[in-house]
Amino acid sequence: MRRSAVLIAITAVSPLAALSAQPRALTAADYARAEKFLGFNTQPLVSNTGVQPNWLPDGRFTYRVRQPDGAQPMFVVNAKGIKTNCAAAGASCPAAEAARPAARNRTRAPESMSPDGTKAAFVRDWNLWVRDVASNQESQLTTDGVKDYGYATDNAGWVHSDRAVLLWSPDSKKIATFQQDQRKVGDMYLVRTKVGHPELSAWKYPLPGDSVVSMIERVVVDLSASTPRVVRFNMPADEHRSSVCDHIQCGGKLADVEWFPDASKVAFLSNSRDHKIATLRVADASTGDVRQVLREEVKTQFESGDGDQNWRLLTASNEVLWFSERDDWGQLYLYDLTTGALKNQITTGEGTVLSIERLDEKSRTVWFTAAGKEKGRDPYFRHLYRIGFNGKGPTLLTPEDGDHNVSLSPDGARFVDSWSRPDLPQTAVLRDAKSGALIATLEKGDISKLVATGWKPPTRITVKDRDGKWDLYGLMWTPTQLDSTKKYPIINYIYPGPQGGSVGSRQFSAATRDNQALAELGFVVVAIDGTGNPTRSKSFHDAYYARMGDNTLPDQITGMKQLAARYAFIDIDRAGIWGHSGGGFATAGAMFRYPDFFKVGISESGNHENRNYEDDWGERYHGLLVKTGTGDNYDAEANQNFAKNLKGKLLLAHGTLDDNVPPDNTYLVVDALIKAGRDFDLLMIPNAAHGYGSASNYMMRRRWDYFVQHLLGATPPKEYQIGPK
Repeated sequence: MRRSAVLIAITAVSPLAALSAQPRALTAADYARAEKFLGFNTQPLVSNTGVQPNWLPDGRFTYRVRQPDGAQPMFVVNAKGIKTNCAAAGASCPAAEAARPAARNRTRAPESMSPDGTKAAFVRDWNLWVRDVASNQESQLTTDGVKDYGYATDNAGWVHSDRAVLLWSPDSKKIATFQQDQRKVGDMYLVRTKVGHPELSAWKYPLPGDSVVSMIERVVVDLSASTPRVVRFNMPADEHRSSVCDHIQCGGKLADVEWFPDASKVAFLSNSRDHKIATLRVADASTGDVRQVLREEVKTQFESGDGDQNWRLLTASNEVLWFSERDDWGQLYLYDLTTGALKNQITTGEGTVLSIERLDEKSRTVWFTAAGKEKGRDPYFRHLYRIGFNGKGPTLLTPEDGDHNVSLSPDGARFVDSWSRPDLPQTAVLRDAKSGALIATLEKGDISKLVATGWKPPTRITVKDRDGKWDLYGLMWTPTQLDSTKKYPIINYIYPGPQGGSVGSRQFSAATRDNQALAELGFVVVAIDGTGNPTRSKSFHDAYYARMGDNTLPDQITGMKQLAARYAFIDIDRAGIWGHSGGGFATAGAMFRYPDFFKVGISESGNHENRNYEDDWGERYHGLLVKTGTGDNYDAEANQNFAKNLKGKLLLAHGTLDDNVPPDNTYLVVDALIKAGRDFDLLMIPNAAHGYGSASNYMMRRRWDYFVQHLLGATPPKEYQIGPK
């Protein structure tokens, strides 16, 4: 069913004529030209990029990339880097790229396959079940799961599904999981719009300050006996927390849990509700007995990696690799697994370890990606390194000045590196994993067809933060037919920290959102990674910890002013801003807190009131809710409390079935604006979730219209439709 969109017209105010150039009308042809710079038009013009190796047991790997003629042949590469096209006569190629999984019964919940491929675990009626793949026979593993107190259940409030959250043991005979208690956790409600009685959705959604939040009682389910046995850990329940993300399932797997190779024990982190204390524990998989190994406490929030935990077991030597930002940079440390005593620091100096890619216990070597270690380069560029467990012999394995996306071979001897920059397409190479020596160049991105259309890359920019302390990095998009003698309004695309940044990936992309398309309509568009985002130093990430309403806005303003001083074609008096989710929160905050600077804003699906957003996010980055004499410590960060300051033009948008950021976040701002007598515009998209689905292009067009009318001072074409023609 196609989603419709309803515009609620709160006001009809004339454009900001005093701030705009001579009013003019944009045509459908102008919009069509801008549309040519959207991804569905630009990406087909790029070839020989996006190498994703599929490693084979014999050390070879396969990959496919789009050729200039549109074909996507499969290539096979051997250990010497010799590449063979599988379409070539007599070529030695694998029989198939990968075995396709059998069709799944659509009535069954998503399954988690055992390492040996013989069993598949899933959740049914709040209990854990397993299916024998060969016979298709199902067996119930637990029996005491009840509503809101079920096994392996996937519910973090902002995300909820019927998939099972668990980790199989290496021998496929045991499952590490939990029984999640949400029986007294508060509910969230959404209503689906339709003809007839409305349809109510309700699920558990804890909020900051709630006296009861989700708790997990850790267990191991042993399938090795004739009758499955549940071994419950002998410890109090843990809060539903991880050191990686605001869920216990991060990156598609149960976070902060690792089996011993012989499946005799399970190591795991217990993370406090406020994320300030991380405790490494080991549980006996047969008895449930638990012992503490080490504990780390920080003043703000502890995290153990970028997308995955960076603590790893080294059972052969009875050690554990640990990650900490105690010296202001994310570093690796070596600890004794029995005593919890620190043995030595492994990595040192500036730059943050992002992810552990491989461990070799025999040679006592770790391969890892890190950012910010190479002087004079964008500190968000990822590079691959190796170093000994003793901290000796650090080696850069990816020398090129760019962002490196790597994949190591299963034996650790080689790796494929696809590296690029926002202004340089991907080059894929095969390198030796010990020395970094080049074995072969696999592909070089071809953007000649893209460039022939008039496309140009964004400009890489560097500005100073609000205090002149840190360099901030970003991108700037200008019209491809820029007239440097004219003045262009400037639009800031914002996604603030603490989970990410406005720029996003540093890899090459033919289109980043609609930034270039929007620039084609007569704007300068910028994305600046201000303070507060991750992968740099701890102090940089925590720059506005417990002050979430900051949203890096002072950095954005000072950065935009620096750019205006640098580029005469930027009209700093016509500044706009837009963002989605956290960017929606920041956009409305910008319009309310800096009403004399930002003239036009478009706030989409913002978490304007973090007391109305899931508990794990707010309590991690803002701290626990604390009552004060006049309210609590979240008051000063809530957008509705500043709505009365609005002066410019603001469009608020939200999906009515947003189960990530519930729409009442925007309703609170709407209510405050009405009570303050302020003019604004509101677009609610019926039955849309956090992303707007089929209404996304409609929202994009309304965004273009809003900036064209109120920031450019022009008339947009009527009801232009964006999308493949």
